[in-house]
Order: sequence, then C-alpha cells, then structure tokens
Amino acid sequence: MRQRLFRATLVILGTVLTTMSVAALVLVTARWQVVGDTVAAAARWHDTDVVLRISDGEQQREWHHEGSADGQATTPGPHSRFRIGSITKTFVATVVLQLVDEGRVDLDGSIAAQLPDQIPGGDRITVRQLMNHTSGLYDYMKEPGMSTNRWRGDDRFRSHAPRDLLATAVRHDPYFAPGARFRYSNTNYVALGLLIEHVTGHRYGDEIRDRILTPLRLTATTVPGNDPRIPAPALTAHRDIDGAGRTDVTEMNPSLDWAAGEMLSTTADLDAFFAALLGGRLMSPAALDQMRETVPMGMGFHYGLGLQRFEPPCGDDLWGHGGELLGYVTYAFRSTGGRSMTMVVGSAGSSDAFSMFATVTATYCLA
Repeated sequence: MRQRLFRATLVILGTVLTTMSVAALVLVTARWQVVGDTVAAAARWHDTDVVLRISDGEQQREWHHEGSADGQATTPGPHSRFRIGSITKTFVATVVLQLVDEGRVDLDGSIAAQLPDQIPGGDRITVRQLMNHTSGLYDYMKEPGMSTNRWRGDDRFRSHAPRDLLATAVRHDPYFAPGARFRYSNTNYVALGLLIEHVTGHRYGDEIRDRILTPLRLTATTVPGNDPRIPAPALTAHRDIDGAGRTDVTEMNPSLDWAAGEMLSTTADLDAFFAALLGGRLMSPAALDQMRETVPMGMGFHYGLGLQRFEPPCGDDLWGHGGELLGYVTYAFRSTGGRSMTMVVGSAGSSDAFSMFATVTATYCLA
C-alpha cells in the first residue's frame, strides 16, 4: 500500500513539475491541488483524519480530510484542538532562553548549580546539553508502561508528579558522558520544566502562558496539567488496540509527558507561535542564534535548543519541531523564506515520515 501511494505521489509531483514553464497562476493552482491530493492520500492511507495548514506571507490555506471509514472521528476543522506532544519542548525552550536573556539562567552553567534536584553527574551537565539532548540522561519513557506512545488501558488516567518522572530516570545509568553525542530523552525537558519553576517560583505552564500564549493571543493553546479532556472543538483519535478493537484514545492524563509533551494547540496557533519565534519576537537575537545551533540527529534532521532543523529535498531549510503520542503525529515547520507547514495526522500508529516527506515536497518544492 505504501509503495503504491508513494508511486502515485511521485507521478502527481512529476506531472506538476513539468508544468513549471506555464503561467504563474496555473502553477500556483497546480501546487495547491498537489498539496490537497497529498493530504487526501495520507488520510486514506491511515484511515484517519488529517489537518494541514500552509501559510505563505499573507496567504493561508487549510485542508481537512476525514479518513475514518467507521464514522467515529469528529470532522476536523481549522479550530480543532489536538495534542502537540513534543512540540511542547519548543515552548519550554523559549521560556528557558528568555530566562537566559534576563540573566537568571546560565546556559553553559551546570544544572547542579541551578537546580537543587539531585541529578547524578549534574555538575557536568549544562543547561545547553539538556536543551539539545546531549546530556546522556536516561529517557524515563523507556520504562515499561511509561510511554504515552503506547496504549496503557486505565493507567492512561493516572496522575504523575514531575519529580517522580525524574527519579525514574536517574535510577538508571546515563547513556553516555555529557556532550559525547546526541540521544533524544524526554527526561531533559522534565529537568528544564523544574528549572523554570525553581528560578521563577511559578508553575512552568503559567510561565508559558504569561510569556508566550497571552502576548501572542494564542487562546486555543493550553497546558492541561492533569485534565484528560481536549476542549471542543477537538480532533479525536482512534486506534486499533489488540484485544479491544477500534478504540477512542483521545482522552488521557498528560501529566506523564509534563514539560516534555503535554500541551494542546491548533494549526493556526502553532503557525503564529513559530512565526513569532523565528521572527525574533520572543527572545534576543543572540538567544535565537543559540537556539539555532544544532547537532545532527540523522535522516536530514538536526537539533538545536528545543528546535529542529530539517533539510528538505529542495529550497530553504525548515525550522520547527515534531510531536508524537498515542493517536496524534504533528509536524510544524517554517522555512527561512517564511512559508510554514503545520500538519497533524490523527490516529497515526507511528511517526509518519512518508506523509511528511510527500507534503514537504509538494509544499516547498513546487513554488
């Protein structure tokens, strides 16, 4: 099935690319058609909902495809809220870098000198290494039953305290010495959330609200805490669960993700957030430069300070972040030229590199 869809997508892309000598209006229309066809193919492939928003200067386009054949899914719309998963990390990193700008956090100082919580080897782990996943800290989500990418039955409604998540991680030896290499670990951002709370005396979610959400008027974006619900209008998620069949997985207590991935948002709010962030409205130019210093992740991705860089097959580099947890896979990226793409695939079983690559190609390579 994947191979047939991939071949079909390439045929569509190839057809449009041969028209690039035609008038500009025809080309733009064709590009939007290819994008829409790609989104529809992803919806059919996953038998799920797909929402895509593209912004290019003053123009915005949205596609909403309901791919679920069983009628269980809510028809997605431009204001549908969904779980953004690890895109939460970019919001957390933004607050940390604002604190760096204020002289309240030392980016290259040790976490042990700035956070009283015991982290083995914390005297050698810097805040920067937490932010770009080179700390070596064990990922607590590798523990059985502690990953929000997996079905957890009734346990999905349990509450988790952030210090318990950190304690789970530090019971394990680190993967490697601080700074030795890159390895993605959600533990890093739990530690950063605790750092924000220690430095400011406020909940990290309140700092995100006061420093980012309120100034940017991102009224649909929230830090839900222990609330398992997604306020309407919500993009619902369903998965085929062994022994249970097709199951609604929309509701879950997101405290297991905490500062590593608990937030809710919409495509419009994410578009506005990354436009403000990459446009230099949320921190100093020096801090933004630090945020964009990256280490290799593999497969064309590089990781900065809570920010990913992706090298598309053509055009400018893309900056943003991806997020994944049970029922939702989201990509939010913006080119250095200012075109943004925010895509959420509801009910996807795993990170969907194929749909992302096809959509990125249609979005950025046919201009």
